[in-house]
Amino acid sequence: MLTPVQAIGSIAVMAAVTFLTRALPFLLFDRGDHPPKLVIYLGRVLPPAVIAMLIVYCLRDNLIALVQGPAGLAGWLPAAIACAAVAALHLWKHNNLLSIFGGTVLYMALVQSGLF
Repeated sequence: MLTPVQAIGSIAVMAAVTFLTRALPFLLFDRGDHPPKLVIYLGRVLPPAVIAMLIVYCLRDNLIALVQGPAGLAGWLPAAIACAAVAALHLWKHNNLLSIFGGTVLYMALVQSGLF
């Protein structure tokens, strides 16, 4: 159990770190009208990289089920259908939120339906 001094110290450190993580980008990069080239580059390449990483993370267990053969196919189908729906929604509407939310709802509906 923390003493009151330790609790206050912990809260003060967490508040300072939270403030710095919010304020530091403005202090470092607010030098005029245009952001630095590094920030523009990261803004262009990080979203696809994060999406690719999330796809691998989400499908890692399903890849094992796919390798198991026909018996493991039932575990792979909901994820494959949901991934196809995400791709179709994104190509259709070009809206990340709609694509991710639609794919998540479809996946959960397929898994909870008991069909797979």
